Amino acid sequence: MKVGKVIAIGEALIDRLGPPGGDPSFDLPVTDCFGGAPANVACALSRLGVDVSFVGSLGNDAFGKRFKTLLIQRGINITGLQQDKLRPTRIVLVRRDSDGERSFEGFLGDKGLGFADQAILLDQMIKDWPIVIDNAQWLVLGTIPLASEISSNTFLWCIENALHAGIKIALDLNWRPTFWRNKVSSTDLAPSLDEKNKIISILKNVSLMKLAKEEAQWFFNTSNPIKISSSLNQRPSVIVTDGSNPVSWLINNHSGNSFTISPSSVVDTTGAGDAFTGGLIYKLLSVELDQLSKHMAEEIIQFAIACGAHVCSGVGAIEAQPYLEDIDKLLSLSNGGMS
Repeated sequence: MKVGKVIAIGEALIDRLGPPGGDPSFDLPVTDCFGGAPANVACALSRLGVDVSFVGSLGNDAFGKRFKTLLIQRGINITGLQQDKLRPTRIVLVRRDSDGERSFEGFLGDKGLGFADQAILLDQMIKDWPIVIDNAQWLVLGTIPLASEISSNTFLWCIENALHAGIKIALDLNWRPTFWRNKVSSTDLAPSLDEKNKIISILKNVSLMKLAKEEAQWFFNTSNPIKISSSLNQRPSVIVTDGSNPVSWLINNHSGNSFTISPSSVVDTTGAGDAFTGGLIYKLLSVELDQLSKHMAEEIIQFAIACGAHVCSGVGAIEAQPYLEDIDKLLSLSNGGMS
């Protein structure tokens, strides 16, 4: 029996992974994996036994059809999934270093109209919305849809209507400059004032926000979750991740730092943060945020950390996602702790 109900909205795409240390543009072999942060989170939640709806757009191409089949196989409700006949499914070039860490190198497939994930149509979403939101407890989203006008309009409409329906919103800030600009240099990764303002404008709506330490510094000039939460009127729960370093968090006014778990081997870190988010939301489906004790918050964070660690031991964001028994095993073997 499935647990709870979650909506994930945003991009579904293909991560083209180059060989470790190589360039995915021309070095072989490359590995094509299903990806996109919201789609990754939807698949992670489904594997943990959650009832999930995915809202997004794929191209009416081979990649899009294969991705749609995967979502169906995972038991994800795709009422809100659109298929674009004009725009292709986005291919993201992902460079991996010898330690499995990744960087985004650009895109393939644009024929002049952009990509399908940039054109989630509002008219179609309005028709599908009653089925999509039925019994939903959380809406999980990133920020990439804000980078394109068509998807942004639909995205903002969904946020507004989810709030009206009493659905809580969880945000992974997920700053990815390559999705916002035609060209990105290694010295110009921080958001511009306009980019920053577009993202900050939706933060007033969130109950829970996850962001990386670097993102926290760019958007809030601090990586302290207490200070970040205090800067927003609604005082949301805030989780700040920092790779293999401890996770800093503030949940229901309880704060702490949780040690990460080292997988037996790191093959690919793609999707680790999305698996973390999936684990976090899975745990929050069974308890209200404002009822959490510090001990409960610590357990939730440690479960999410284990979900992220498990993904690093495989290739791609989705195939390596854990089942509940995988996390139980990993936690039983781990010496992870709290401070």
